[in-house]
Amino acid sequence: MALCKDFLREDEHVKLFMKTLYRYVLDDLYEHPALETDVRELQTLYQLHRRHTVDEYSPQRKSKALKENGLQSRGTQRETKEVLCHVYITMDSYLSMRTHTGVVAQELLQAVAERMDVPLRELVLVAVTYPGGRLLLQHLDRVFSDSVRPVGRLHVCRKDLGEVLNPFTDNSELQQRTARMLSLNTWDVAVALTNFDWTIFDSIHEQELVYFTFSRHSSSSHTVALELLLQRFNEVQLWVMTEVLLCPTLCKRVQLIKKFIKIAAHCKAQRNLNCFFAIIMGLNTAAVSRLSQTWEKIPGKFKKLFSELETITDPSLNHKAYRDSFKKMKAPKIPFPPLLLKDITFIHEGNKTFHDNLVNFEKLHMIADTVRLIRQCQKDHMGNGITQKSSSEVRAYIDYLHIIDNQQTLFELSHRLEPRA
Repeated sequence: MALCKDFLREDEHVKLFMKTLYRYVLDDLYEHPALETDVRELQTLYQLHRRHTVDEYSPQRKSKALKENGLQSRGTQRETKEVLCHVYITMDSYLSMRTHTGVVAQELLQAVAERMDVPLRELVLVAVTYPGGRLLLQHLDRVFSDSVRPVGRLHVCRKDLGEVLNPFTDNSELQQRTARMLSLNTWDVAVALTNFDWTIFDSIHEQELVYFTFSRHSSSSHTVALELLLQRFNEVQLWVMTEVLLCPTLCKRVQLIKKFIKIAAHCKAQRNLNCFFAIIMGLNTAAVSRLSQTWEKIPGKFKKLFSELETITDPSLNHKAYRDSFKKMKAPKIPFPPLLLKDITFIHEGNKTFHDNLVNFEKLHMIADTVRLIRQCQKDHMGNGITQKSSSEVRAYIDYLHIIDNQQTLFELSHRLEPRA
């Protein structure tokens, strides 16, 4: 129970067993006062709501201390869980915002208004639900359901456009974005990206990898943190593409690519391989890599640095370059999650779970060795913490990434910048 946490707590058979065990331990507590430690452990593990307090049985009568040591209920914990929320500002681009599961519509609108420099009173938040239904969210309406999923695709719209659901077609924030990004310190940006990723990665339980691989659809509630990190990887990759392809002038685009190469190198130095891969892969996507006029202007030393960083992402020989480099890094560190999932999938599909009705423990040991890497990466050896301080301006920028998630739109932007010869 201590190792598996929520993965066992929600199983009905385990619940029944724990309650029965707890009752028997309480019954024996009067004759064996030493069991009080076990009672506390059972309460901590399962967060039991006691009908009977310990001091009904215990000679020491320490109910007050036990109440003070009690953990919060699961409902309270769910309220404070962080999630990534998408608020669309056009039909194919959104702000990715870090928020909590108890967020209401007014909080999201306030954040969007500040980010886009638009008065709050001019905005409404609309959920577009399947199949095409539209729901105008009131200020105090909760955005997330108990399943930690939004009520529908969220759009922020102007009130004064006649038809409420018209998205923003033009805003001053888009024209200022390049200047803002170029003004940020690259080390600070890498620190903010790493702190963001670490918050998610440090909350991942190693068993999430197993649930994600073996029973993804039936156990989505068990893989929330892992899915969040994978989502963040995709968003950083799209963010890199968005920033480059929305930069209208050639010289600024060159500066922007140089900046992203430096940020990727800093992420590697900070042992954040999740963001490192996302940035390199974002620069390597077809829509960005085809910008030949832009890449020709990149100075030689930056091209050389980019080539060296690219080598680490080379998938040949089962990602040997990445594995060798990652092995040399001290913990704590953030791995490249898709590769961990690929390894577990390969072990799972390439080996039978049973041989002649006997459990194939060799397969289970291989899976255990792979998922144990999560715990090893999360360890803080001798205080070598991964998080550092970054400026509030940079944090505000990284917490609200503006992303275009439509590949066709990204390619159109690319061809508009540098038409096909």
